Amino acid sequence: MSHAVVLALALGLDALFGEPDAVWKRAPHPAVLMGRAVGWADRQLNHGKGRLITGALTIAGLVAIAWGVGMAIAGLGWVAELIAAAVLLAHRSLIDHVRDVANALQLSLADGRREVAKIVGRETGEMEEAEVARATIESAAENLSDGVIAPVFWFLLLGLPGMLAYKMVNTADSMIGYRTPRYEQFGKASARLDDILNWIPARLTALLIYLTRPRPGGWAMLRTDARGHRSPNAGWPEAAMAVVLDVALSGPRRYDGKLEHHEFVNPEGARQIGPAEIDAAVASLWRAWGAALGLVILIAIAS
Repeated sequence: MSHAVVLALALGLDALFGEPDAVWKRAPHPAVLMGRAVGWADRQLNHGKGRLITGALTIAGLVAIAWGVGMAIAGLGWVAELIAAAVLLAHRSLIDHVRDVANALQLSLADGRREVAKIVGRETGEMEEAEVARATIESAAENLSDGVIAPVFWFLLLGLPGMLAYKMVNTADSMIGYRTPRYEQFGKASARLDDILNWIPARLTALLIYLTRPRPGGWAMLRTDARGHRSPNAGWPEAAMAVVLDVALSGPRRYDGKLEHHEFVNPEGARQIGPAEIDAAVASLWRAWGAALGLVILIAIAS
């Protein structure tokens, strides 16, 4: 069975079932196992001199392990490959987390802050309603790229080994790819590799978001904002979501007790936003997912 057919089925399975608690309460999720592997490497290897080289060798080794596991699973047949691919996709879980914030925010600001803290790394204790909504929509856009479109892209190109290798790099970047004294050297290779692997998927995500709800002059606005974003990749899906929803995203936020000032994405968009705009973002996620599924089906037919 072709990669595209397996992937189309996996997208459907993930959308229907997501991540059942009954399963992952009994066994560790693959993302958890990847996180443990990165954490172990960090504890054992991130010390002494030459941490730039050590970090590069570490991510190379982790990718090799992920690739080997992918090869082994694929060797069991298309059913095993289908189940593994569905588990590694994260569209339904993303939808559920984003929707949970909207529902909580309708109850109270405190509830909204608690829910958004589950999906963002910034401080949420002093967020106003609009800040909670912005953080949620930004996370939705970025995670559509990292958790859905990028894994789809690499599966189409390299099969399950490619998808697992990508997920390992993305996990490493989220854990050690920071410009801090501890990770500046050790995590640099992981961060740069993640940037490379996400370059095409991030722009493809922006295209899928935008084409399912275009607006006059929107693509030019999107490109301008994305190119001025602090991240070479995250700015693309974020700018696309800002344009199609006509909201302002990014802006100031707090990390480690410090207020960081960032330019707004789509600064002319609405800034006083809330649950309704989060719900609109959920609808946009589904439209982009549907467009991606349609493309995968077309590739399956053509192959």
